[in-house]
Amino acid sequence: MKATHNPPSTAPVTPADLLRMAALYLRRHGWTQGTYYATDVPAGHLTPPACAVGAIGIACAGHRVNHFSDLDLADQPTYLDAIAVLTDYLDEHYPIPVVDDDGYWINEVDEHTSPYSWNDDPLCTAERVIAALEDAAKDWDRLHTQGGENR
Repeated sequence: MKATHNPPSTAPVTPADLLRMAALYLRRHGWTQGTYYATDVPAGHLTPPACAVGAIGIACAGHRVNHFSDLDLADQPTYLDAIAVLTDYLDEHYPIPVVDDDGYWINEVDEHTSPYSWNDDPLCTAERVIAALEDAAKDWDRLHTQGGENR
């Protein structure tokens, strides 16, 4: 092996890694609402603006992912774990109130904050989505690593 050769890393990709990569993707390529990927770009465009979950999919696969079944079997658990980590973070920091049939807020919150609904909320912004992805990654690291090593 040459002195400049870097051996491949054997560390697994964590949900926190995917969340950070998704945040970076959104910073570089833009954010959208109402769909996984912006529809106002050509179909062959490799890096369209994405919603939070769409960005996680691209971070995981390197291309558009419309459903977790589009991923390799080995990548599906990490993708689903990253979405679960984001959901847990949103439950704690961005709970969505329950709205009754007449459109009034009830003094309750949904059991789980859907990252899809949260992303599509008219009050949501790209900055808020990026910050939530990064903060959810920090929470995962705090709970699952010790001294830089996975627990």
